[in-house]
Amino acid sequence: MRTPSIALSLFAFPLLLSTAVIAEDWTNWRGPGIDGTVDSGNYAVEWSDEENLAWSISLPSRSGSTPIVLGDRIFVSCTIDEKNGLLCLNRQGEILWQQTLGEAKAGKHKKASASNPSPVTDGELVFVYYKNGDFAALNLEGEVVWKKNLQAAYGEDTLWWDLGTSPVLTEDNVVIACMQSPPSPSYLAAFDKKTGEEVWKVDRELGAPEEAAQSYSTPVVTEFEGQEQIVVLGADFVTCHSAQNGEELWRVGTLNPEQERFFRSIASPVITNGIVIAPYARGATLTAIRMGGSGNVTESHVLWTKKDFSSDVPTPAAIDGKVFLCTDKGQVGCIDAESGEELWKVETPKHRLKFSSSPILAGNRLYLVREDAVTFVVDTDRKKIIATNELGDDEFIVSTPVFTDGQILIRTFDHLYCIGGSAKKVVKN
Repeated sequence: MRTPSIALSLFAFPLLLSTAVIAEDWTNWRGPGIDGTVDSGNYAVEWSDEENLAWSISLPSRSGSTPIVLGDRIFVSCTIDEKNGLLCLNRQGEILWQQTLGEAKAGKHKKASASNPSPVTDGELVFVYYKNGDFAALNLEGEVVWKKNLQAAYGEDTLWWDLGTSPVLTEDNVVIACMQSPPSPSYLAAFDKKTGEEVWKVDRELGAPEEAAQSYSTPVVTEFEGQEQIVVLGADFVTCHSAQNGEELWRVGTLNPEQERFFRSIASPVITNGIVIAPYARGATLTAIRMGGSGNVTESHVLWTKKDFSSDVPTPAAIDGKVFLCTDKGQVGCIDAESGEELWKVETPKHRLKFSSSPILAGNRLYLVREDAVTFVVDTDRKKIIATNELGDDEFIVSTPVFTDGQILIRTFDHLYCIGGSAKKVVKN
C-alpha cells in the first residue's frame, strides 16, 4: 500500500492524518490517498448477486453516501426512523450499533437523500454531516462527542437541490465547505475535531450568477511546499486556502466566462503531482492548474482546459501524473495531467442510465459503477473492458465503491454488498 515515504516529495500530496489510521482503511469517500486510487491487492474482477458475493445487508433507508472503513468496522450514514443516523457494522456485515441525531430532511432529487454527504474518520472519531445542517462527531462506540447545526449557526440552506459536500480532515480540524446562493452565506469553516468549536471561518463569496453559485463538491486537503492546504472547487472558481487559518492563497477563475446561470458543480477536484484537475460547466470543461503562486493565478498557472472530455457528477481518479475519467454517459479514458493529452479512451455500452458514482483505480484495473449497480472493469494496460458485473434488479447507486483488504463494498440506495474476500458468508436479506 501507499506509504508516507512515497508521498514525501516536492509535489502536493494528500495528507496522512492519524497514526490510528492504517493503509488498509478507507477513511473518506475517495480512499486512502484522497484520489480515487488504491494499490491492486486481490480484488474481484467478476461477480453477481449469486457469485463471489461475501454478504449483503438491507439498509434502513434509501441513501447515497459512501461508507468508510476503519479496522474491523464499517460506518454507513443513512436515515433511521426518520432521523439522521449512523450504522456501524463489522466486516461480516453484522450491525454492531446504530445512532440517531436530529430529524432528517428528505431529499428533493431522485439521486439524493437526507444523508448524501459521506462520513470521514481520523481513527478516533467519526464525523457526519446531513442535509438539515446537523454536524457531529461520534466515537467508535457510537456515543455522540459533540453536535451542532450549521444552518442554525450560519444561515439556512439555499441550495436548489440536496446537500452533497462531505466533511474533510486537516491535521487538527474537520472542515466544511458551504457554497450556495445569497442571502445565506457561502463559506469555508474549520472546527476542532475534539470539541466541535469553530477554529476559523472565511467567506467564499465569488459573485457567480444564480445556480452557478451553488456547489455539491468536496474540498481536497493536501500538503504543498511544507504547508497544509485546502483546495475548493465551486461557484465558478478554484480557490486554495491555508488549513491553519482559512486564508485564500490563490484562485483560478472564472471557469464560467459567459456567466451561464446554471453551472452548479457536483464533481470534486483531484490532485496529482502538484496539479489540480477541476471538472466544471456541467461536464463541458476539464481544467488543469499547477499549484502555487498567490492571488489570481489564472493566466500563469492554468496548464490546459479541455472542452470535449470531462464529467459533471463523477470525480476523476488520479495518480502519478495520470487522470482517469469517466463521463456521466460512460466514456472512459486516461489523460496526462501535465499536457492534457488523451492517452486512451474506451466506451461502455450505451444505456438510459448514467454514471454518478466516481471511478476507482485498483492497480491496473479501473472500476466504474453505473446507476443500476452494473460495474464495468477496465484493464488500463490493455485499454479494454474485461468484465461487466450486475447486482440484482431494481438497484440504484450514486455512492463510490470502497476497496479494502481484498473486499469491495458497494452501497446501493437499499443495500450494502461485500464482494470477494477469503471468507464466504451467508447472504443477509
